Amino acid sequence: AFLGPPEVNISSCLNCINVTIKLPTSHLRKNEKLWSLIDIYGELDYGITLKTLDGDHKRLHKKMTEEIFSTVIEELYPNRNYCVSVMVTASLNKNSIPSAWKCITTDSVAQQDYYTVAVAGAICFSLILAGALKCMHAGGYILQKNLLPHNLV
Repeated sequence: AFLGPPEVNISSCLNCINVTIKLPTSHLRKNEKLWSLIDIYGELDYGITLKTLDGDHKRLHKKMTEEIFSTVIEELYPNRNYCVSVMVTASLNKNSIPSAWKCITTDSVAQQDYYTVAVAGAICFSLILAGALKCMHAGGYILQKNLLPHNLV
């Protein structure tokens, strides 16, 4: 029997990628209950292959004992495209189908800070505009309450 492919979701963070792995379902039933791969094997090994457009490969191998598992691949370059594929194996079953490649661009400092700068800029602009309108009102340029006497017109 082949294990896999696992369900993989990725999201980017600063110099890193969050990888969420959901184990493939098994077809083994016991007492009318569908057994998970963890129920069958106890623990599984997962391997993450990371590749870049340059062709660099990085492999991470770890053990998992949960149906849904998250890990973070760190020490990556910001604003660079990475692709991830995950393979799950068991000590008694090395036959595995890897997940399809999923690709994402890691965040850069500029992207992270852009939202903060945009919000701060909007607040500053609003305050300056409100101050300018207040000064113009106080100076009598807008919303005049009294009409000028005829001899000054």
